[in-house]
Amino acid sequence: MITIIVSVLIAVLALGLITAAASVRVVQQYERGVGFRFGRVRSTTRGPGLALITPFADRLQKVCMQIITQPVPAQDGITRDNVTVRVDAVLY
Repeated sequence: MITIIVSVLIAVLALGLITAAASVRVVQQYERGVGFRFGRVRSTTRGPGLALITPFADRLQKVCMQIITQPVPAQDGITRDNVTVRVDAVLY
């Protein structure tokens, strides 16, 4: 009788730990978390830190907020007064 109770308690404890591990997400300082409940976007975003979600109902998609630069190759051009110019650009 005692062994059955102990095995049930161990199973419940293991299930509780799995559920707790599935409900915690870490959002880094340079990220924001967009929450989805059953596929629909939630109205608030999650800031940096620990984010608790409801397992199996919620999803948390992390969005990187860092500024990413992309260089554009330099191009040569000729103005109206026949002066050659070289233009460089960087996309943010």
